[in-house]
Amino acid sequence: MYSYGETVIRERRKPVPDPYNPSRTTPGSWEDPLDTLPLENCYVDFGASSSTNDATREPVSTSATLFCSDPDVDVKVGDRVRRGADVWYVNERPAGYTNPFTGWRPPLEIPLSNQEG
Repeated sequence: MYSYGETVIRERRKPVPDPYNPSRTTPGSWEDPLDTLPLENCYVDFGASSSTNDATREPVSTSATLFCSDPDVDVKVGDRVRRGADVWYVNERPAGYTNPFTGWRPPLEIPLSNQEG
């Protein structure tokens, strides 16, 4: 769909037993081995950055949007997306739209964010 689309990597923490309730699982650490999936034919559009100054540090929050030609792409809230050295977190996953008259489905737009500092 995108003439110049690129491949990004979806990273997902593997579930580990919840230490307080072993019958449940919770996401593991980002330091543990991850479940990775290459997502082909995507596009990352960089958004705005904002800085909130504080007496001890200057955190910078940056937003971006991941466009995927596959509206059923396996990306969930809590995942992160890697594009080269850039790492973005998925904090929301909108539902894919389907035209009720034609069945056409546009590319999926997934908001991404990153916090530094």
